[in-house]
Amino acid sequence: MEQNILDCVIVGSGPSGFTAAIYAARADLKPELYTGLEPGGQLTTTTEVDNFPGYPAGITGPEMMMDLQKQAERFDTKVHYEMITKAEFSKEVGGVHKLYAGNKEILVKTVIISTGATAKYLGLDDEKKYAGGGVSACATCDGFFYRGKDVVVVGAGDTAAEEATYLAKLCKKVTLLVRKDVFRASKAMVHRVESTPNIEVKFHHELIGIEGENSLVERAVIINNQTQEKSTVDVEGIFIAIGHKPNTDIFAGQIDLDENGYILTEKGSSRTNLPGVFAAGDVQDHIYRQAITAAGSGCMSAMDAEKYLAELH
Repeated sequence: MEQNILDCVIVGSGPSGFTAAIYAARADLKPELYTGLEPGGQLTTTTEVDNFPGYPAGITGPEMMMDLQKQAERFDTKVHYEMITKAEFSKEVGGVHKLYAGNKEILVKTVIISTGATAKYLGLDDEKKYAGGGVSACATCDGFFYRGKDVVVVGAGDTAAEEATYLAKLCKKVTLLVRKDVFRASKAMVHRVESTPNIEVKFHHELIGIEGENSLVERAVIINNQTQEKSTVDVEGIFIAIGHKPNTDIFAGQIDLDENGYILTEKGSSRTNLPGVFAAGDVQDHIYRQAITAAGSGCMSAMDAEKYLAELH
């Protein structure tokens, strides 16, 4: 029995994956989508989404992902609650790519990778305990909820500096915890932090615990790693800004990645260095990392895949 060769498989299920599915399905590519371990992606860890157009009253991340999935399925996208564990890409134009979900082999002409990126956390149990109750890894997503309040930001790079200056506009006070005695951020970002009066930088300090009633953050427990002196800071929000890890491990060695593991795409497109392989969303975007930009690049990837298939005939 000859194995069926699909036109389009989407790997990952955040806003980019589901938007790609909607466009691919409407173009009659009969896409099949593999959700991966975290169906809905990072948005499922966000309680309130207030900045996605079309939801005037706001919506929760999980509800929004269900809406996107229903829309994709309405146009006959086949959704598999499975994880792609291995990929063997063809280098030929018109070649057939092989994907594996466990022992299952999938043959396909175009692949859209939208596996996203995972926010890095410190690994404290308290981070899980207070997730959604004051612990966040995205100031642009959640900063609004801390208007006029005190918050802590953890990190020393550009991400931390950006999050701290963004939050400083909304919050009463931002305490920035830097593990060493210097920033890793660029000079321009450091200057912005230093010239913002309501940011207090604590060098040689680390977050070691979080306290609060009913899983709501009330205090950050910190330690001076030089003197080992412990103290607490009264805050309602804690932003972990130590970067993201793109979920590209299974594609390494085949697809061109940047030094941090993000997929490199051709400027102004979703095309990768391999014919018929496209990338959308946070797996290739370390700058904007928003649901709306991920959705936009999902649309681009489906249109690029459709064009690629049309040119083969």
